[in-house]
Amino acid sequence: MEQVICPVCDADIGLQNDTEKGELLDCDDCGSELEITGVNPYALAEAPQTEEDWGE
Repeated sequence: MEQVICPVCDADIGLQNDTEKGELLDCDDCGSELEITGVNPYALAEAPQTEEDWGE
């Protein structure tokens, strides 16, 4: 298991060794939705917020 740091609150987050780029996860400490942006080494970024299109 790899340990990475939440870019929002600096909490430690454990990632499985088979985690892939593009996966989304939630920080257990601050609740932020995070995206895996790199895997060698692992990198995290706050996931972009999806906006409601209201059927447009």
